[in-house]
Amino acid sequence: MSEDAREFDVVVWGATGFTGKLVAQYLRDAYGTRGDVRWALAARNEQKLSGLEESLGAGSVPTIIADSNDEASLDAMARRTRVVITTVGPYAKYGSALVAACVRNATDYCDLAGEAQWIQRMIDEHHDDALRSGARIVNCCGFDSVPSDMSVWFMQQQAMAHFGEYCKSIVLLVKAIKGGASGGTYASMLNIIRESRADRSVARALSNPYTLNPAGEREGPERRDQKGVEFSELAGQWTAPFVMAGINTRVVRRSHALKGYPYGRDFRYHEAVAAGPGTAGRVKANMLTAGIGAFVAAAAFDVSRGLLERFVLPEPGEGPDEEARRNGFFDLRTYGELADGRVIRGKTTGDRDPGYGSTSKMLSECALCLALDEPRSPGGVLTPAVAMGDALLGRLRENAGLTFEILDSSA
Repeated sequence: MSEDAREFDVVVWGATGFTGKLVAQYLRDAYGTRGDVRWALAARNEQKLSGLEESLGAGSVPTIIADSNDEASLDAMARRTRVVITTVGPYAKYGSALVAACVRNATDYCDLAGEAQWIQRMIDEHHDDALRSGARIVNCCGFDSVPSDMSVWFMQQQAMAHFGEYCKSIVLLVKAIKGGASGGTYASMLNIIRESRADRSVARALSNPYTLNPAGEREGPERRDQKGVEFSELAGQWTAPFVMAGINTRVVRRSHALKGYPYGRDFRYHEAVAAGPGTAGRVKANMLTAGIGAFVAAAAFDVSRGLLERFVLPEPGEGPDEEARRNGFFDLRTYGELADGRVIRGKTTGDRDPGYGSTSKMLSECALCLALDEPRSPGGVLTPAVAMGDALLGRLRENAGLTFEILDSSA
């Protein structure tokens, strides 16, 4: 079936969930229900889907019933559209059958997965078939890991344009961030912990800095993700571990590998949270590190994890309200070092809370980029930067409230 023969440009699967509703609202507000973008809502529950359609005031938006346990329904959905957006997680539980359906039907796909062990399985099982069918399977199309992946893409293009060479290393620090997490996000995090404790191969995959690289290329000079307080010489301040680094750094490394290692086999990439200089910065870094450690320790054991789920964490389907999403933001700083020691400093920002307000826009624009923009990249299990590159950078700047800029360099 040709792309032009597809009924829809984008189908939002999981539209009745917390993030799925935000994606649907964004598409309605930004592109309308009868405009040039042809989109549909999909979920497994017909009653909830009808309720969402009414709440959106979008009676003209078609609906599709599809279930992760019904392969035929997933195939039927995939055949009708150029791109499937899925917000149905944890992806290790509910995502594999949809990926397979999209590969079989040459349908592009994007998700919000941050589950490295599952993405590795999808790479090993489907990359070659997706390359043959032309399906572009693009994971990590939200806050993890679009800002990281595209910041490195942007920094390296700027380094080459201005200095004729790429950075040999890049450090990304979270300078400031404001936003809440949904029950679905916590459910995915806890499922990762459960899997890693039950299966040592999962734990090994999660700890390997190159776990998302192509098979046979999962070794290199990188160390494991930061676990404690460290001082960044490049930034001149103390840093603490960043909880999303475990997926973001691996996506950046996969982008580099898929592009043929243009930055060199010894290229290094690191992420952390900026805590500031001096004694105050060190104290803050210790406090941030202790907080992360306490959560991980509590989530590691069945009893304490159950108490977290029952009494502390939000339920799946719950998340920050509209005011919190609107008032949220993120401010990321990048430090690129050239081979001769020169340093390029960059900045990436988002105008909504990272996990939901901003993520819903990023995910939607990724899908539209795949559906509508040229030139098309080859198929495969890809990353945002490899699948979309400059086309996505433009959409993020123009439509999704992100900024990418170079602040200065030591050149």
